Amino acid sequence: MKIERLSHDKIRIFLTFDDLSERGIQKEDMWQELPKVHELFTEMMDQAYSELGFDATGPLAVEVFALPAQGMVVIVTRGKYDPQQYGSGHEDDLPEEVYEMEVTLEQSDSIVYAFKDFEVLIEAAHMLRQHVTDAGKLYSYKNKWFLHFEPDDVDTSKHAALIALLAEFGEGSSVTPAVMEEYGKVVMSEQAVELICTHFKRQD
Repeated sequence: MKIERLSHDKIRIFLTFDDLSERGIQKEDMWQELPKVHELFTEMMDQAYSELGFDATGPLAVEVFALPAQGMVVIVTRGKYDPQQYGSGHEDDLPEEVYEMEVTLEQSDSIVYAFKDFEVLIEAAHMLRQHVTDAGKLYSYKNKWFLHFEPDDVDTSKHAALIALLAEFGEGSSVTPAVMEEYGKVVMSEQAVELICTHFKRQD
């Protein structure tokens, strides 16, 4: 489980499928109100508090993105709670947990990985070349490089190997291509892996 702060009131949590299976949770369970899912959420909030000081009291908007063969990304946004709603506003009057979770679930079939360093991306591209030759789209967004593949662009039998390689060099991302098209910059609109390998040599 990896947690990062996106802003004062927003955090992102990346859960691998191993994180879920260790807790006996299937991907489909995240769509349901189950005690073990609630336990997982409580654990995530405890870890967010201990690592980042993120206090999860008040209404929370929770967005869950299922990523193919990578895991899940959970975006938690803290809202403002109205003390009048809970009585006189004394802390004693507040319920133990003020989780008003508003959960949005989205499933994406796109494979998107972020790279902080272009040199690392070059290394990854040379490794990926054996699995994909004419696929990949490269974006620049928020000081990172994003490599995007549509599942149809890659032979299904190579998905697992592709994702394993991408995960070794980059990190799975929930940023959608639509967001990157609007707010980022398209660097290579097609055949990104091949183009990177053609124009940039690996470091010795």
